[in-house]
Amino acid sequence: METKVLKKTLLHQARVFRLIREKITLPNGTTVDLDIVRHPGAAAIVALQDSNSLIMVRQYRHAVGGCIWEIPAGTLDPGETPLECAKRELIEETGYSGSQWEELGAIIPVPGYSDEKITIYLAADLQPARQNLDADEVIDVREIPLEKAFEMIEKGKIIDSKTISSLFLAKKRLEKR
Repeated sequence: METKVLKKTLLHQARVFRLIREKITLPNGTTVDLDIVRHPGAAAIVALQDSNSLIMVRQYRHAVGGCIWEIPAGTLDPGETPLECAKRELIEETGYSGSQWEELGAIIPVPGYSDEKITIYLAADLQPARQNLDADEVIDVREIPLEKAFEMIEKGKIIDSKTISSLFLAKKRLEKR
């Protein structure tokens, strides 16, 4: 038996996502209402400054009550591919562009209530570009040694799931080179 969607109700249309209530029948036969965040998708970038360091951002996130360490990332614009989004967001958030791009994989950070898929890229051969922050972005750009970033994860200083996942995917890729 497959999941059967019986009804969809738009609860809220936000700037970036929609909140939908779906009445579904699960494969086990149980019927439930689920509230789901429908998201257009995003891209995240592990931006290598050189073989031993990367560009990270310390960004204010009101939802979590302060600033957190992250890799550059952003939401796909309508009609935009994940790679186009990654290239745009790297410039906008950090003031760097990359000329070498490699897809590392994708994650779904909160599958319990959202369909957001984040495609992760490794960017290299960085060049200065013109930073162009959105009005709601408060960002401090920093170069961090790669090993220090992993220490920051171990010490709980990096807690963002896309950043942690992306750094481990990048480390595995770099070890294969």
